[in-house]
Amino acid sequence: MTKRLLYSVLLIRAVALALRSTPELNGFWLNDAFKPAESIHIGVAISLRQGGLVNPAIHDVDKKNLDELMESMLDLVNRARTGHLRGSELADGTITVTNLGEQGVESVFGVIYPPQVALVGFGKIVERPVAYHGMVGVRPMIDATLSADHRVSDGHRGGRFLLAIERLLQEPEKL
Repeated sequence: MTKRLLYSVLLIRAVALALRSTPELNGFWLNDAFKPAESIHIGVAISLRQGGLVNPAIHDVDKKNLDELMESMLDLVNRARTGHLRGSELADGTITVTNLGEQGVESVFGVIYPPQVALVGFGKIVERPVAYHGMVGVRPMIDATLSADHRVSDGHRGGRFLLAIERLLQEPEKL
């Protein structure tokens, strides 16, 4: 049973699972060609206490359960902020996830971290009015944005990828 779970971990896990159906967003643009990644190593944007930002990767995110992913995330943040990251963690990210929701930001339009070909940005959770089955109610919502290299993918595939993330987040038991 999970003792503590940051919602960022749910977002990262949803991105990893959605990549299974959109593998062209998981890889690198190298030597004028796309090189798909064999594994899903998600780069996580981490702000440092002394200022600045690093983007180390959590390896094999799609193969970790939520407890393992939470442990990996806490360990990565701690080591990033104490200067003890491994070189592979800084070089192996196959896609980046950034979450500025804790900073109060509602929408994120991120810049791709080369040679990666995609970045997913998440804003803060806000309550919004929505219509559902003919009824209007208030639901917690989060904006998810995708920055993608059009040499590798297109808006249609990017839209399918964001839809896959949405569906996973609406059914957290699948994470």
